[in-house]
Amino acid sequence: MQLVETPLKDCFILEPRIFNDDRGFFFESYNKNTFDKLLGKNIDFVQDNQSHSVYGVLRGLHFQKGVHAQAKLVRVLEGSVLDVAVDLREDSPSFGKWYSVELTDKNFKQFFIPRGFAHGFVVLSPTAIFSYKCDNFYNKASEGGLLFNDPSLNIDWNIKTEEAILSDKDQINPLFNQLDFKNLWN
Repeated sequence: MQLVETPLKDCFILEPRIFNDDRGFFFESYNKNTFDKLLGKNIDFVQDNQSHSVYGVLRGLHFQKGVHAQAKLVRVLEGSVLDVAVDLREDSPSFGKWYSVELTDKNFKQFFIPRGFAHGFVVLSPTAIFSYKCDNFYNKASEGGLLFNDPSLNIDWNIKTEEAILSDKDQINPLFNQLDFKNLWN
């Protein structure tokens, strides 16, 4: 597995080594020892989640606050998504910046998003199955969100805004400048 740095501090793309032959392919999608060695830290994933969505479904931008903050390792099992992370850590050199990567069932890339980030994705294929590992359990009372089309962030989601299919909750998330950064991670 190869670790690729992104412009966001502590966010990484992981590219597995693919073994192809006339039967198909094989790759190791996760190995704790390899993963921790590449990142230089011990990450204990405790929850796996999976979603199935159709073209235009935009899930995000989400985060868990305080002691319930989550690091995630995400990948696509079927289809294609544009995955986006936004750095919400005030002490980070990449605070307020975002990065996106296309994750597909053909490129096998995975995206590691540490605690302190908002995260979301939009489906670019007719359907997609999205999978992610979390290092902390979900806590409804600690949900946080950021409006996907905040003009101050100017995220390019690779679809037209009117094509985005959002949950009621994601339509009313706050803007970046409305977040209380001092109390997000306490």
